[in-house]
Amino acid sequence: MPDLPSPKDATEAALFSECWDAVLSYADLCTAGSGAAGQLATEAFAAGLREVRAAEAGASRGRRTPRLPAIPLTLTAVRATAASWEADGLGDRLDPDLRLWLNSEKAARWTGPPPHRPLALRTLRDLQEPDAALLWLAEVEALPSTVVARRLGLDPALVSEELDQVRALFRDRCRRNHLDTPMDAECRGYAGLLDAVTRPASAAETPEDLSRHLATCEGCAQAAACLRPHGGGLPAALAGGVIGWGGLAYLERRRRAAEVRLGARPSAAADTGGEPQEGAARARVVRGGLLAAAVALSGLALAVSMMPFGGSANDAARGDAGRRPVADGRPAGDPDAPPAVESLPSASVAASVSAAHESSASGAATRSGRANPDPEPQGTASATADGGDSPDPGSDGPETGDPGSGGTGVCRVHYDLTNQWTDGFQAKVTVTTARSLDTWRLAWSFADGQRVGQMWDATVAQNGSRVTATAADYNKSVPANGALSFGFLGTWHGRNSTPYDFTLNGHSCATA
Repeated sequence: MPDLPSPKDATEAALFSECWDAVLSYADLCTAGSGAAGQLATEAFAAGLREVRAAEAGASRGRRTPRLPAIPLTLTAVRATAASWEADGLGDRLDPDLRLWLNSEKAARWTGPPPHRPLALRTLRDLQEPDAALLWLAEVEALPSTVVARRLGLDPALVSEELDQVRALFRDRCRRNHLDTPMDAECRGYAGLLDAVTRPASAAETPEDLSRHLATCEGCAQAAACLRPHGGGLPAALAGGVIGWGGLAYLERRRRAAEVRLGARPSAAADTGGEPQEGAARARVVRGGLLAAAVALSGLALAVSMMPFGGSANDAARGDAGRRPVADGRPAGDPDAPPAVESLPSASVAASVSAAHESSASGAATRSGRANPDPEPQGTASATADGGDSPDPGSDGPETGDPGSGGTGVCRVHYDLTNQWTDGFQAKVTVTTARSLDTWRLAWSFADGQRVGQMWDATVAQNGSRVTATAADYNKSVPANGALSFGFLGTWHGRNSTPYDFTLNGHSCATA
């Protein structure tokens, strides 16, 4: 256990009580060991405390300085402190994936000019602090309404109504901030249409040209998630936009922590007149929708979610062309219906998330010395886009790639459906190869219209039913008789059968 900070006054004690658990959880994601996690959390908490004191000093002089609520404020301090460690030569203490992100162009969005920062971050900061705190505690921390009411001094009976009002206010501010964002001519041309189709009362289907744009424009896709606060994507939009790297993994951790707190108090119903049932129901909703919300952040998955009939006619035609009958090698025994997520034991949920975060074949550094590793899916979210390097779904010919890097009998694929809920699922793919690889692309076909969204340890492109996963920069090389692995989130409707026709660099692979 790390040495806990000793609060020195009421302000510090209140901040510690509210934020320390969240700060330490995110710091653990960002570091390569429990000792480093404790040190990072302590330094970040001190930085967050300084910002809170500065804001209070300004308020006492009649100046209101817009700032984030306590928890997201201290979480952004963790990210900023990690960036300072990397700049000061202490990057060996950080998670390798975080270091890659900190040295990429994506990290600059959180520290660059305010108009270019993520929309969710700017909008949450614009809200009055009590409103922003209500939104964060309910959506990201997944706390039941009774706990939110107690923390914020609200009437428990009115929390749901106030939350709806804050969601509407958040959407309105998002719309204004999106219009104020520097955009190119194409994005500017779609801004008004995007606002129209994401209004709560709108029943209009998303035009195909807007769907294609959202599939390839990360900024507009994130704006769409923020502009639909009741569409299930708001928790992921907030976590990813405010925290940045590891936001979705943090979201999953907090969801699990909320469930543990609910499960650890069997007598709570008697104490609060049955309100924890509402909290448990909310936890189940968050559990079922959380990873689907992550998919909503991905470009194409978000576009598909806005097209309830499964995308364009061309996509449907391509999907039919790529479909193969059961007799053509699709494994039997695929799940015909989603299991009730609430019936899954917590150990299986933790195992599925842990499996998704295993290192790829490059031998990228893993965390060591962690007393309670609690691994999560990491890596940079990659938007799913039609086209890309994906081959035509109806073609069985080899893809472009190293002709000597794979072939029948020298690669084997193991597809593991690690979790599934009402309309989404999580899967892990592991490939063993008898030959060494300098780079790799794994392609496969879905038979039931599944769509891939968030993917880690690889980048993804999908063309109809055909999906292609391409190596990340850090795991391109695979030794002979070695293995590569990656994970992803997806959506499904009706059936979620195992994919087929796996090819590695254009050459067929056997399935385990």
